[in-house]
Amino acid sequence: MTIDEYILQHIDPEGEYLHALYRDTHLKLLYPRMASGHLQGRMLKMFVRMIRPRQVLEIGTYSGYSALCIAEGLPEGSLLHTFEINDEQEDFTRPWLEGSSYADRIKFYIGDALKRVPELGLTFDMVFMDGDKRKYVDYYEMALSVLSPGGYILADNTLWDGHVLEEHPRASDLQTLGIQAFNDLVAQDERVEKVILPLRDGLTIIYKK
Repeated sequence: MTIDEYILQHIDPEGEYLHALYRDTHLKLLYPRMASGHLQGRMLKMFVRMIRPRQVLEIGTYSGYSALCIAEGLPEGSLLHTFEINDEQEDFTRPWLEGSSYADRIKFYIGDALKRVPELGLTFDMVFMDGDKRKYVDYYEMALSVLSPGGYILADNTLWDGHVLEEHPRASDLQTLGIQAFNDLVAQDERVEKVILPLRDGLTIIYKK
């Protein structure tokens, strides 16, 4: 038994619906590794339980796994606004979200969060960033602008398979460069407190002062 298997045996189960979604993601989508999965999904729900946000923003819906985990933890009357920029993803994802027990807690948007979110005129208590790594700095600044004081940003993939350690990434490796620029910015940003969890591919927890 590996330590990962041990962990999964000693936390809450993911549930039949999420398990089915995770399986369908692996069968039908090109990059199934992008789905949050059991451990991160339970952790996202736990963060929501602790923060008790009224409005949550997710940047990067993909198959909807993380959205369902966030929605599962939301208190009554709270809402998740989740944005997916790839319109080809809608036919897969929308039925899974609308067919879930938490459909009334989720608003699913197809479009660029950088343009659409400011138009909503909402203030968020929690943001989960899991979109295009090349745009993480832009997402971060936008998210901070709509985040309430005392709110949290959870940024996924911030260790990027260890590529963040590369001193001279290829100029064409825009995703690694984007994550490095984001990490460097957050590390020096006095507007926030921050910590990186070495979970899966790295998760940065950011608190807005």
